[in-house]
Amino acid sequence: MIAAKRLLIVEDDPGLQSQIRWCFSDELEVSVASDRDSALTALRRLEPDVVTLDLGLPPDPGGSSEGFALLEDILRLAPSTKVIVVTGREDKENAVKAIGMGASDFYQKPLDADILTFVVNRGFRLAELERENRELSRHRNGTTIKGIIAASPQMLGICRTLEKVAPTDVTTLIAGETGTGKELLARALHDLSPRADRTFAAINCAAIPENLLESELFGYEKGAFTGATQSKKGKIESANGGTLFLDEIGDMPMALQAKLLRFLQERVIDRVGSVEPVPVDVRVVCATHRDVHQLIERGDFREDLYYRISEITLDVPPLRERDGDCLVIAQSLLKTLGKQLDRHQLAFSEDAVRAINRYNWPGNVREMINKIKRATIMADGKRVTAADLELACDGDATDNHLNLRQVRENAEKHAIIQALQASDFNMAQTARRLGITRPTLYNLTDKYKIDASAEA
Repeated sequence: MIAAKRLLIVEDDPGLQSQIRWCFSDELEVSVASDRDSALTALRRLEPDVVTLDLGLPPDPGGSSEGFALLEDILRLAPSTKVIVVTGREDKENAVKAIGMGASDFYQKPLDADILTFVVNRGFRLAELERENRELSRHRNGTTIKGIIAASPQMLGICRTLEKVAPTDVTTLIAGETGTGKELLARALHDLSPRADRTFAAINCAAIPENLLESELFGYEKGAFTGATQSKKGKIESANGGTLFLDEIGDMPMALQAKLLRFLQERVIDRVGSVEPVPVDVRVVCATHRDVHQLIERGDFREDLYYRISEITLDVPPLRERDGDCLVIAQSLLKTLGKQLDRHQLAFSEDAVRAINRYNWPGNVREMINKIKRATIMADGKRVTAADLELACDGDATDNHLNLRQVRENAEKHAIIQALQASDFNMAQTARRLGITRPTLYNLTDKYKIDASAEA
């Protein structure tokens, strides 16, 4: 059974409410609201695909302030809902303003049934096309972020947060074990930002000797030290206008932490051997595999610097904690490496699949790349075995003390999270996917403490 399309009519005139209702067939699920509060209640409860919004609502029926305030609320709470504003015949200025704010269309009074039906159906079609596009993007390894292969709720949540953060200039800290893809996420922050066409400068704070790190970061003037025969820009200055990625920030020496903090506060740098500050416009992204809170407790990392670099923190889970990602990533890597090494027909044997899912992957994705690359070269025939991957294929990797109820509850929780992700956090669609009622879904999200809001 195909779910009915949902239309919400926001109109304070009972006569016009009836006329608009009359325009639409039984194929639509039509609801009516007469003011801002009742409209917001209906929006949350019914999750309509399209809203027709009369800008003249009480307590300002002769103006448009209440209508524009409601338009902002709808765009914030339900950005995928298509809003069609209703204006007077001579009120083109408000129509243009509403479209600029994010409304998808408008129509003018007096009511013309044919025109209104055409405009509303166009809104439904636009909503459907955008939904299909999101589904296609989601099926492309679960995420639209270049280089990131993920299907787990944990990583999809990270990717959703990254997509929201990327257009801003907020300083971001990416924390996670070695090999989890922190630099890929940092590059994604840059590629999805307005700075994408500018420099992405990366420096590993743990790989450069302490006595050279300052000049690498901040640059130096001619004659600043022995061998400085000419002035040189540092990584920070070279990234002007773009993004600076400080990898392994947890290994930065204390003496340099103070200088970096000053730069983050004032956005100027001092080259080694210079007293002239140089202003720099750069977005800063940091990463570390270390526990920064422990470093602060030991006195190895400045607490004030931590708060500067972690305006937003992305905690990247290790591969062993990403539900279902091991096999998804392994299959994608096998396909990619098979093409590169001219072994297009390779596939995993059953024992390889079991071994991939059971292995703990202490080296995360980086370790998986190495093992699959070796296996692609060494495999005989068209099947990659557990032996080719150098992974054990026998033994029981499950916990003998698992409680049956706990297993069921874990499976139920994961199914709800995945259904929410697949439905773009639309509660009605999620309930339909799971075959349960919406009240039951709300009870389950409360039971498992699942944040069902798309802003999570």
